Amino acid sequence: MKKHSGNFFIMWDEAFESGAIQVGGKGWNLARLDSFGFEVPPGGVLSTDAYIEFINYNGLNHDIEDISSRITAANLGDYTNELSQLEEKIRSGLIPQAIIDEISAALQNLGLFDKAIAVRSSASAEDSAAASFAGIHESFLNVRGLENILTAIKGCYASLWSPRAAAYRRKMKLDDNEVLPAVVLLEMVAAQAAGVGFTCDPQTGRRDLLVINANFGLGESVVTGSVEPDSYYLDNQPWSTAPGLLKRNTGRKQGFTQPAEDGGTQFIHTDELSSRPVLSDEEIEKLGLLLVRVFESLGECEQQQDVEWAYDGRDFFLLQARPVTALAEYTFTALKNQPTIWSNGNYRDAAPMVVSPLQRSLLKKMIDTIQYAQFPANGYQIPAGFEFSRYFNGRLYCNMSALQWAYYDCLGTLPDFFNDFWGGHQPQLAIDDPDPYAGEVGRERQKRGMNMMNLIMEAAVDAPRIFAEVPRSAQAVTGTGFDELPDSEFENRYVELGRIIKNYCEKFTFLAAVGTMPVMSLLQKLYEYFGARATVVLNGLMVGGQTGITSADHGYRLLELAELARRDEAAVRYLRSAAFNPFSWEAELPASSPFKQAFRAFIEEYGHRGVYELDIINPRWKEDPTYPLDIIKSTMATARPDSLRAQQEVQFERAWQEVMETVPAEVREEIRQGVRTAQEGAAVREMTKSVIVMATEPYRLMAQELGKRLFRRGLINEPGDVFFCSWTDLFSILREDWNGDGLTALVEFRKLSQKKKATLPAPDIICGEKPVFSGPVGQGSGDYLQGVGAATGRAYGIARLIAHPSEGNRLQPGEILVAPSTDPAWTPLFLKAGAVVMETGGFLSHGAIVAREYGIPAVVNVAGAMRIIQDGQEIVVDGDAGRVQSVQKAQ
Repeated sequence: MKKHSGNFFIMWDEAFESGAIQVGGKGWNLARLDSFGFEVPPGGVLSTDAYIEFINYNGLNHDIEDISSRITAANLGDYTNELSQLEEKIRSGLIPQAIIDEISAALQNLGLFDKAIAVRSSASAEDSAAASFAGIHESFLNVRGLENILTAIKGCYASLWSPRAAAYRRKMKLDDNEVLPAVVLLEMVAAQAAGVGFTCDPQTGRRDLLVINANFGLGESVVTGSVEPDSYYLDNQPWSTAPGLLKRNTGRKQGFTQPAEDGGTQFIHTDELSSRPVLSDEEIEKLGLLLVRVFESLGECEQQQDVEWAYDGRDFFLLQARPVTALAEYTFTALKNQPTIWSNGNYRDAAPMVVSPLQRSLLKKMIDTIQYAQFPANGYQIPAGFEFSRYFNGRLYCNMSALQWAYYDCLGTLPDFFNDFWGGHQPQLAIDDPDPYAGEVGRERQKRGMNMMNLIMEAAVDAPRIFAEVPRSAQAVTGTGFDELPDSEFENRYVELGRIIKNYCEKFTFLAAVGTMPVMSLLQKLYEYFGARATVVLNGLMVGGQTGITSADHGYRLLELAELARRDEAAVRYLRSAAFNPFSWEAELPASSPFKQAFRAFIEEYGHRGVYELDIINPRWKEDPTYPLDIIKSTMATARPDSLRAQQEVQFERAWQEVMETVPAEVREEIRQGVRTAQEGAAVREMTKSVIVMATEPYRLMAQELGKRLFRRGLINEPGDVFFCSWTDLFSILREDWNGDGLTALVEFRKLSQKKKATLPAPDIICGEKPVFSGPVGQGSGDYLQGVGAATGRAYGIARLIAHPSEGNRLQPGEILVAPSTDPAWTPLFLKAGAVVMETGGFLSHGAIVAREYGIPAVVNVAGAMRIIQDGQEIVVDGDAGRVQSVQKAQ
């Protein structure tokens, strides 16, 4: 542990490395902010070691141990006098000379010896995500002179043993020995204005708003509630480059706090300031952008922040930042006072990864817009600004309590089969309503249901136009590229791209439902004749439709390319070369190579796709063709497209024979047309995501250009570090609100955090704040694992556990692919697999749709599959029954 020249006083840069145990929560957060380039007043921290030394020096250990062992939450009132006596002993104690000398030397080195400073408590468990200690420990403002500083330090120490502090520790179940006081010493800001900013609305719990409270002078009048301050509400929308001011409430501001001449502070009563705004619109926006950066830096887009600030007329200084620990749950009235269930089910299908810092806010907003927009479009009002999504250890989760309730309350959809279609292992929301369509409320739900059908039908008609228009509009944002674009123009391009993507996200659900409704209608018709076997028959009828399902088509194309490569001598030499380089295919393959020409066409059509493509940190196939070329290499010897098509025809004919034998002749054509409509709908559903990947590509291109510029300016260590910045970081630099000092430290912090989070297992659900890992669903003592049968057929083989598509070369032809989830980048691997097992996913997930199209047996939503199935184990996959079991159990 590095410290200042002595043992006890630690400068900001060293305090960051020391951690909260040594410098307390307040001191560590300030040190991090200083290291990350935020304006923090000069200062440092007197460590918790100094407190321990002080207690030992004054022989107070026995007193503390004695009272600590006797007081409880129930009897604390009986010990008020003894606590007061202990406080007085601490205040009258002597600070060891070695500590005094070190404080004196540090203040001299910082140029603060003769200046007014703030002396603030910073306990080791203070300002953490678990406990804020707001207003519990003492702080002293406008302290001048060494003797007064020493007195203030002892006042901070003594406040640890006030009845209020002792009671708080017991309420929070914190051991007295866990809470040791450090003391922050920092220069007083000559504040024209000051106050508190929140990255949420602390009154309502809304997380899409910023709230700023402000008054003239020092922030003490705001923090203590002495006045009615100005309140500013800002809309925190990542579509824009800075938060926008929604509303300002000009408070009465009955006075203000200023430094007193003899030390401390004084409150000046006056009515002259009541009508004057504390901050201008421009200053509010600048402070709002700063608050978002704190949320993204300290809160990592997960933990809302409570920030004390001061403004000297030129710069905003941060005096404190801590997590908001008691934020109200903003939700539907019917769900209040119930634990919220968060699930990664459907989200894991599209975005299973720890999301990069640059993409976090945007991706969350895109998905929230998709979830939110469908309800107002149907005339159903969601709570204003409601967010369906949150991050947990860097991964996205959906508020399943709210989503299930919204579908029920809006459309009358009960959650009975929600998991089968949405995916995930969340419990069903308990709704006691035998007939959701009864009465006036039920009639309104029926109307909304009909309106939903109309919106889906309109989307089906508009889909070709939308799918052409959105990529074209996004490409117009890119234009000829960004390399010649002035810094000042990036904001306009970013905002225009945000407008395009926001509008598309508002249509997304209806476009995706073009693939949902026909399947549901067909399934309902098949149930009339096949009962429980309806899904098995449907899965067989959907095999090999060849209707342009984009996420299946690129798999077909790769299989054809593998067969073509096998017959192309130049391609064989290139792909089997010991010095194989996936980036040199254009240079190494001759112009006459049929494979080269076909692969070029593949990249032109599918090059916008990539592994975990919703995160713009990940390269697209046209930038890095390693993944598709690896698929081609590994299937070159076995690729037989004609054989696959023949197998598909057999499966379809088998299912259609069942229809012929069971369904009346006059209904068969209706079913045949229903199959065709369902297959066409699946193509629309899969294209919906492909288009959003195309539309977001300009964000990546912008980021790459900005990375080059920041690297040339020495603000980051390599261009790729731009993906560990946030967009607010970038625009603060482009606006010249920030010179970029501290960005390298922030990037390194985020890289380490990203790496650590990637190693953490992702819980299936979060109940309130408690992570839960789902156990297997099956009978007996592990006879089989139950999931959702997504594609018909039965297969047995070697289980190959693949945690990431990059491990796909481990999967040998005919082995059973066992995966946590599958986005479209996984689907080429399906054509190597004998069957597919997925830990999450629903009947209409990407993996289920593609497996059904390919005719490969698949079981999805198998809880715990990656933990229970052993790599190399022989298993049987029954796509009809939705079961997975070992070969021994199946015999």
